[in-house]
Amino acid sequence: MTPPAYLPVGTSPRGGPVSRARLKPAIALGAATAALATPLVCAPPAAATTPYTVTALKFTVQAGTRTCTVDADLYRPAGVDAAHPAPAVLTTNGFGGSKSDGSTDATGKAFAQRGYVGLVYSGLGFGRSGCLVSLDDPRIDGKAASALVDFLAGTRAADDGTKADYVAKDAGNDPRVGMIGGSYGGAVQLATASVDHRVDALVPLITWNDLAYSLDPQNAADRDVPGAFKWQWSNGFFLMGEGQPLIVPNLDPSRINKLGCLHFVDDACETIRTLNSGRYPAERTRSLLAYARSVSPVSYLKDVKAPTLLVQGQADSLFNLNEARATYDTLRAQGTTAKMIWQSWGHSGGLTDPASGELNLGQGNLETSYVGRRILAWFDRYLRHEKGVDTGPAFAYYRDWIGDPDGTYATASAVPALSRKLYLSGDGKLVDNRRKVARGSREYRNWLVPTSHSESSLAGIIGLPDPAPYDTRGTYLDWTTDPLTGPTDVVGAPKATLKVVSPRTERVQNSGDAADKLVLFAKLYDVAPDGKKTLVHRLVAPVRVPDVTRPFTVTLPGIVHRYEKGHRIRFVIAASDDAYGGNKGVKPVTVVSAPEDTGTLELPVVTP
Repeated sequence: MTPPAYLPVGTSPRGGPVSRARLKPAIALGAATAALATPLVCAPPAAATTPYTVTALKFTVQAGTRTCTVDADLYRPAGVDAAHPAPAVLTTNGFGGSKSDGSTDATGKAFAQRGYVGLVYSGLGFGRSGCLVSLDDPRIDGKAASALVDFLAGTRAADDGTKADYVAKDAGNDPRVGMIGGSYGGAVQLATASVDHRVDALVPLITWNDLAYSLDPQNAADRDVPGAFKWQWSNGFFLMGEGQPLIVPNLDPSRINKLGCLHFVDDACETIRTLNSGRYPAERTRSLLAYARSVSPVSYLKDVKAPTLLVQGQADSLFNLNEARATYDTLRAQGTTAKMIWQSWGHSGGLTDPASGELNLGQGNLETSYVGRRILAWFDRYLRHEKGVDTGPAFAYYRDWIGDPDGTYATASAVPALSRKLYLSGDGKLVDNRRKVARGSREYRNWLVPTSHSESSLAGIIGLPDPAPYDTRGTYLDWTTDPLTGPTDVVGAPKATLKVVSPRTERVQNSGDAADKLVLFAKLYDVAPDGKKTLVHRLVAPVRVPDVTRPFTVTLPGIVHRYEKGHRIRFVIAASDDAYGGNKGVKPVTVVSAPEDTGTLELPVVTP
């Protein structure tokens, strides 16, 4: 195949400028979008560019029990040949996208312009690649990506005979190759590195640790009990996968599942059907949770050895900061080099319009954004072997209350620990000393329809307005501090310990169907002096209470938020949330407080 001529800076490999419109996630079925088809960048500054060629390639790969074609584009910088090899960057799309997405092909372009060989491919089941959607299963998606690493190693050719004999190697058949991509294109990096240790560096952005937690979150300590189904996010992407014939006509036959769903592997199909049923029979639920975890990093991180720079978004109700924290802690504990950044934008905000100074899809500001510079340094160190490169601190986080774009990131050697304990008083106050707790009890009850709203999960991506969060009187309880005497910065995941009384739940909670257990939603508001309430990034912590006769601990989603002087911290437990599945039947709940026995809220507070 004859490659195209060298491309000028700022031009798409398919012709025309890379516009902001091309970088917006595609809308599928008129409702769901390719939101998982996220980062990275557009054209870098002219001084940093190198011309390159783009060659379209096909690879026939074995993916699990199926053989299928992977559709890819090879980006080769000018001057790179067998005598002058260069390291490679491998990337793929987010869920519902393809190699042709503005953000995906812009990644290959950006790194080719910086002297890296780029290989950009459509993930299995998307674009013009074959096979079923298998949720980044390392046994399927990871093995398919490993076949592309073989190509970069020069040990296999593309279907048309094209070989890559110009990728730098560490030894023998071990190419210097890194991976980068967001969301669905983030988890596949960890899946690939777990089955192929030739991968040298990873940069997963806004991706998951455990799909069981992501799609059916259980924020109580007992993860063997299912959580509350995140039905809006889950069904949006399920419909996007099932609607592929509307997006990509004349699908490869290997993408058709004749026995279950149209385009997903059977286990994924059964998982979504069970979650939508609202029933959680014990044996079936354990099996589905086991499947979701088996295709998630939580199950295979022990095999990941490649240095990993995790980038997670604060505005993200799909894959919250706790997901990256869990991956980070596991990698560090086993001795894998890992660092972590909590940037501002995620699936729930900022994808197409990042804050000033943030990595920006429309501007392509790798060199001029904090996150972009960290990514470049990571690849310089682990792909180009520039040992003097500073890859930055162990942990960094964006602060939206800092006005200067150059000073928005704070750094630390570790994620802050829980450092401030507050107590739930019977009069609705949140107090800093157990002796201040008033005796009392209060009750709420759920209705048969949702009475609280945190978000319309896909609204921001589709571009629709979303009503402000609210809770309906009588269906929630809250506890509020006095006005703060100074700014209070919370960085990390708050934790609450609770005890509830619900006789109606107690009678049915051991029925064998976890749907009979009590469901509640914990969250933190910022209450301004004028009474205006802000639910930080619209995040909530769904809980299916393991046993209402025992205390339980709730880990809330991680946040980075400043409570200003004069503001108040409000902790809420609500009976429902319209973005999630809820209670089966009406289950009244009472919370009792006394100085010697009451609930607590712990916050990771850092000194301003």
